[in-house]
Amino acid sequence: MWPLGREATTGDPAAHRFGLNDRASWWDDPPVRPGRGPHKIGWPIFALAFVLPFLIPATRGLVVDSGPLGIRILLGVLVYAYCACYAVFPAVFGKPRRMKLWFGGVMLVLGLACALATDANPYVLLYATATLAFLFPAAWSVIFNGTALGLLVLVLWLRGDLSEHVSDVITVVSVTSAMFFMSNLIRAIRRLELANKEIATLAVASERERVARDLHDLLGHSLTTITVKSGLARRVLESSGDIDRAVQEIREVEGLSRSALSDVRATVTEYREVSLPAEIAGARAALRAAEIEAELPHAVDNVRAELHSTFGYVLREAITNVLRHSGAKAVKVRLGRDWMEIEDNGCAEGEVTPGNGLRGLSERLAAIGGTVTTRARPGGGWVVRAEAPEPSPDGAAVAVRAEPAGGLA
Repeated sequence: MWPLGREATTGDPAAHRFGLNDRASWWDDPPVRPGRGPHKIGWPIFALAFVLPFLIPATRGLVVDSGPLGIRILLGVLVYAYCACYAVFPAVFGKPRRMKLWFGGVMLVLGLACALATDANPYVLLYATATLAFLFPAAWSVIFNGTALGLLVLVLWLRGDLSEHVSDVITVVSVTSAMFFMSNLIRAIRRLELANKEIATLAVASERERVARDLHDLLGHSLTTITVKSGLARRVLESSGDIDRAVQEIREVEGLSRSALSDVRATVTEYREVSLPAEIAGARAALRAAEIEAELPHAVDNVRAELHSTFGYVLREAITNVLRHSGAKAVKVRLGRDWMEIEDNGCAEGEVTPGNGLRGLSERLAAIGGTVTTRARPGGGWVVRAEAPEPSPDGAAVAVRAEPAGGLA
């Protein structure tokens, strides 16, 4: 996993680092996408134009030199091998780090040899230092280039040529530093590109979770109510043949189906707003159809207005679970300013494994700093309680939303 993935688990936005203030970025390079970096075919052509100002005078000097032929051939091999390294270094970009380190070490040695053994200008070393600034992570670049520049200064000082070339050395150090920061700017951009891809992936996953949760909340309740009312209509027709009552139930089923379809459409376009009074009315109709005695509040004025939508979800999920699983004969709903409690007398006992509905409610309440708790009721049954915090006196209350934070990313 990319370092962003590791740091994201800390939950600290300040933990995300993309530049040289992150220790890991000194030693590791971000993955390189195929096709990125210097062109493996086009670069040698440009490289030739860069090395010719050094290669032509060096070749001419070796040809006209009157020294031993073997020494001149050896120096020629060093010069052309050094230039060849500069021309082919893009081919090493995607290779393992060990190969890169060997390549960089050999290129620096060749560069030092060309700069010192041929009495060339210290500028010659720039081909190697600039290449390594882009090829290596920041720490390795500092180690290799710093060592090479230090050796260059030391040899020039021992030979007594340092004062003559001090301005050239300063220029080489300055250009190398500029290449170093430019290469790390490119790395930071690559890290940000990868981070943006990961953020987009997480946003898609979050949106999928939101839609799945909302569809569960909507369709779970609506389809359960439709099933109950359809069963009631069937029983009416089978037992008493009361066509008028059966038709009334089927009409309500049709209305519920249309409402569910409308809610699904609104969910995927993010325009749905759940109303606590409407959910209480829907719960009363669903429980009546299931022949469950219901004790529901007639008003919600005592509930904080910003909690109506969230408590509407809680009531919807709790009533759905009562209809599906509890086998209860009575349900009681109580409301307070910042709490809601749904109690049934069903057969649930002991621990119950939370399903998608309870997990979704926990996410909704957690988004506003609240909690959802469940417990067994003495004598059988189940109690679901939702609580939300009171706003702080200084006004720094947790913002209450119908969706969890990040759900609309």
